[in-house]
Amino acid sequence: MPLLAELLKLAGSRVEFLRHAERPWSSAMFCGSRHTVALAFNDRQAIADGERLIEALPEHEFAIPGQLVADAAISAADHRAGPLPSLTLEIELLLLEEC
Repeated sequence: MPLLAELLKLAGSRVEFLRHAERPWSSAMFCGSRHTVALAFNDRQAIADGERLIEALPEHEFAIPGQLVADAAISAADHRAGPLPSLTLEIELLLLEEC
């Protein structure tokens, strides 16, 4: 799926993909789907990648032919310190197409 591929590329090579869920979405003029993606970053370098993703995501222009990412936001972040630091993100994306 192009959306996931682009999101994972934006997240960096150290990201761990946890899960993806998709559900239909529609309005009077558009139809599409809402996606929830969970990603984990499990060491200090990976966490830096995750923090860059948090900064870049709201303004990122996704290039998905025939579709538009109308909204992309971090809906949850769990940042854990300690000897094995980690960052887990839940990302919500709204993908639109003309009906």
